[in-house]
Amino acid sequence: MQHQRPRRWQFFWLCAFVIGASGCSEKPSTAWSGYVEGDYVYIAAPLAGRLDLLAVQAGQSVARGAVLFELDAQAERLASDEALARLRSARAQAANLDTGRRSDEIAVNAAQLEQAQANAAGLRNDLLRQQQLVSQGFISKARLDDASTALRQAQARVAELTAALRVARLPARPDERLATQASANAAQEVLLQNKWREQQKQQTSPEDALVSDVFFRLGEFVPAGQAVLALLPPGNVKARFFIPEGALAKISAGQAVLLDCDGCQTPIPARVTRIASQAEYTPPVIYSNAQRAKMVFMVEAKPDKQDAVRLHPGQPLDVRLAAVDRAP
Repeated sequence: MQHQRPRRWQFFWLCAFVIGASGCSEKPSTAWSGYVEGDYVYIAAPLAGRLDLLAVQAGQSVARGAVLFELDAQAERLASDEALARLRSARAQAANLDTGRRSDEIAVNAAQLEQAQANAAGLRNDLLRQQQLVSQGFISKARLDDASTALRQAQARVAELTAALRVARLPARPDERLATQASANAAQEVLLQNKWREQQKQQTSPEDALVSDVFFRLGEFVPAGQAVLALLPPGNVKARFFIPEGALAKISAGQAVLLDCDGCQTPIPARVTRIASQAEYTPPVIYSNAQRAKMVFMVEAKPDKQDAVRLHPGQPLDVRLAAVDRAP
């Protein structure tokens, strides 16, 4: 038993030496740990309504402009129809005031004017005869005065009907025309508002994207501004990793990095887009040399859109600097 004790200590020190030697000879890793992050686009309608159409499902790829969902828009369509009818009425009133009276009304005024002119002409001839008879002494001067008064009345009637016919051919007064035009413009704005509300009940994809999740089912009531589904465009996929405080001098915005993930056949190139200005974990009081080694800074890098489809949010990554950093 006494001879086995030294052998055990010798074995212990031999293991410690091997482990220490291997730990000392191991080179520090140049890869940083991270994960895939996605900036989701939540699609909602600014108006409330029942979900009548859901054109996509989770996991489906959609193109820019593709219809995503529709809410019940019956009330908005009826309001648009009412606004259109009011607009047509206001435009008709404005056009009516711009063109003056109807042609039949103008024809009546013209006929009355012709009658008055014929009457005045007859009275004028009668006055001439009365003047001859007065000069010859056949009638008294009083009858001549009566004929002269009748002619003046007929001429005034002709002037009155002439002015009435001219007014009938003119459009309405400027202030009245401005008022009707303003009413037509207001009806146009109301129609545009109702059309906008009707269009907002249908939402389309703002760009090519992947439908990440759907939050409502057909027939459910969707509150105003509540997201119905979430999209993940390829350009919104990014890598988020953490580097120690001592590695800040090695990395900068725009620098090329390589992303390694489980199942990736080849590293995915990306470029640094953001370096956090503050440490993620900071000691509470004093920055000693040991504590400074625990400080890490968040860094974000984005791959190209064609490479982003190979990554999935939440997927762990190993990030390292690219050997050759080419300018984009």
